[in-house]
Amino acid sequence: MFTTTGLSTAVHQVPTSSGPVPVTVTERGQGRVVLLLHGGAGPDSVAGFADLLAAHGPARVLTPKHPGFGGTPRPDGIDSVRRLAEVYRGLLDLLDLTDVTVVGNSIGGWIAAELALAAPRRVGRLVLLNAIGPTSAKHPVADFFALTLDAVVNLSYADPDRFRINLAALTDAQKSVTAGNRAALQAYGGPTMADPSLAGRLGGLAVPTLVVWGEADRMAVPAYGRQYAAAIPGAAFHLLPAAGHLPHLEAPDALLTLLVQFVQFVDGTPTDGE
Repeated sequence: MFTTTGLSTAVHQVPTSSGPVPVTVTERGQGRVVLLLHGGAGPDSVAGFADLLAAHGPARVLTPKHPGFGGTPRPDGIDSVRRLAEVYRGLLDLLDLTDVTVVGNSIGGWIAAELALAAPRRVGRLVLLNAIGPTSAKHPVADFFALTLDAVVNLSYADPDRFRINLAALTDAQKSVTAGNRAALQAYGGPTMADPSLAGRLGGLAVPTLVVWGEADRMAVPAYGRQYAAAIPGAAFHLLPAAGHLPHLEAPDALLTLLVQFVQFVDGTPTDGE
């Protein structure tokens, strides 16, 4: 384990049926456990929101790197979202965590949904941020792997120019990490970034669920998010203005307020607005 101010990072050897899988997890804060799962933008994309959530507290925020992201290894057998969700179920078992609030963005939301299905005794609440996973004939998710980086940015943000990346300015090490992230994303999501069986299985979710969608998202439009929420028993849907596919980057304070209100509501504690 290595630490910096307010942070600790450890590599956990998570037991699986095919052998141990190393998972790098950073922790912040103390209190209620929140497992925050990043999307295809990588682990750095959730670091700022993890800081905000831990500082608001009391919350112990865990931000793992999906194997293959951030320069970490990905065992060959961990090659789908369902297999990755099983790894995270093993992580929660290993750490003996219960009543966990699982928050996931994009493919991280898909992983979060699969984890809640696989580990109902460990997961207490589910928050899906512009999650993907189900197929939709009426509102298909954009074909990520057919898009240029600029096109992805244009479709992902309410204010795309704030988030443009100059690929030519990246170091060789950064380019290697970026290539590894893309390969891992394709391994987990497959070429279509969807699972035709997921929508039918979402009816088996038995945990309180909040679905949050940035209204400017054009990678996965809000109508897709409404379909997602409708497939989950009792799920609440909230549209967040001035945000796109990554609301934790564009509207972190508004998202934090929603998350706190949701947790208080689930726990039966009145919020300030009640």
